[in-house]
Amino acid sequence: MAQPIDIAIINGTVVNDGWSGPATVGITGGLITHVIGPGQELPATHAATRTIDAQGKLVMPGGVDPHTHIDMLIGSWATLDDYAAATSAALMGGTTTVIDFAIPAPGQSPLAAVQERQEMAETGFCDAALHGCVVDWTDSTAAELAAMAELGVRTIKLFTTYRDVVMADSRTVLRVMEALRELGGLAIVHAEANHLIEAREDELEPEGGLSAPNHARTRSELSEVDAVERVLAIAEHLGVQVYFVHQSTGEAVAAVRAARGRGVAAYSETCPHYLTLDSSEYDGPHPERFVCCPPLRARGTVEDLQRATLAFDVHTVGSDHCCYDTAQKEGRSDDVRAMPAGLPGVETRLPVTYTTLVVEKDLAVERFVALVSANPARLNGLYPRKGVIAPGSDADVVVFDPQVERVVRSVDLHMKTDYSPYEGRTLRGWPSIVIAHGVVAVDAGELLVADPCGRSVPSLPVWNSGRLC
Repeated sequence: MAQPIDIAIINGTVVNDGWSGPATVGITGGLITHVIGPGQELPATHAATRTIDAQGKLVMPGGVDPHTHIDMLIGSWATLDDYAAATSAALMGGTTTVIDFAIPAPGQSPLAAVQERQEMAETGFCDAALHGCVVDWTDSTAAELAAMAELGVRTIKLFTTYRDVVMADSRTVLRVMEALRELGGLAIVHAEANHLIEAREDELEPEGGLSAPNHARTRSELSEVDAVERVLAIAEHLGVQVYFVHQSTGEAVAAVRAARGRGVAAYSETCPHYLTLDSSEYDGPHPERFVCCPPLRARGTVEDLQRATLAFDVHTVGSDHCCYDTAQKEGRSDDVRAMPAGLPGVETRLPVTYTTLVVEKDLAVERFVALVSANPARLNGLYPRKGVIAPGSDADVVVFDPQVERVVRSVDLHMKTDYSPYEGRTLRGWPSIVIAHGVVAVDAGELLVADPCGRSVPSLPVWNSGRLC
């Protein structure tokens, strides 16, 4: 006799990155088992244990956040969330898979950092994949990268800024990218030209221009474009895949698009704050809360980035979640070089992106799913396990209400901080039900899972991850 299904989702509009339409979704044993078109019903022998009526709602693959920093120590600053807290907040916001960074502590090897983080993933409430990180190339790095690939970590972060903290020199960037070419890996690059940033900081320091209100002046748009073009030249010469995180300008995205036109496998990520907020936040009462790298840009630059995203030149939207609070931000607001940079956002990524691009700019919902779920899964070797509503895929599903409106208040959110960069903004479109591993984890704003059930998810070679949409 056929096994009864655990959950049936009926009357909703299923949305994948290349198709949407009315369908019933069946879930059994942690996997999607049925996607049945209109006019058809689940066979009687598959009667569901629970039926969810998604009338008027979108049924989407769970969000895949390609860029989170959880329980991170950089320099003297530690983020305030552990895996349990960050992944709980992720689920509340419709993200069912986070991709975190295994950044080595001083004296720690990249491989040891990965092994440590994979153990931490089991303390979370949703699945987690990893990006490795290399700061210095040593005689053992090539072997470590191969061992990391065996563990399912094939995306490697390289910073071109933050001297004496995590910055990789030009030799390290070259050697890592050479190694990734042989491993089916992807270079994940934070691209800002450190020499231009330090030169600008030197200019501003005598006039007291390094405080939080002046943050946007310290890291120019040129510093981003310069670093992007330098890394693209290496990628083009080597024939290696490269992915640029948190791009904040249309010009930087255009450089990646031009390289792609020359045959380079190059990809662009942006973040909700770069699509929504602008540098006027640094003129407000709490400029320190908005210090992130790259900084928020002028409104015209934000609009250029929106146009590039609407034109499909941006492939993913990641949160770049860094959970600091106001006290940490205020502690060194006199000098942006010494204060923690980054914004909390793992919980608000889907609603902010949906409001900004779909509601306000008429982006198709299929493209929204590509940006927040399908393409992050593809580019990180997780597709089709993640990022799609299809038989055989993990039962990570979001029932998303496109009509519900909520005013963002940090006290209503679940991230371990006392502020949100979107405080007071009205967002339209929020998850109503979130299913992870085939279990209803969130329903009507309540987290239902009590015990950690996170898994460390390995990445396949990125060249096997499927086409981008």
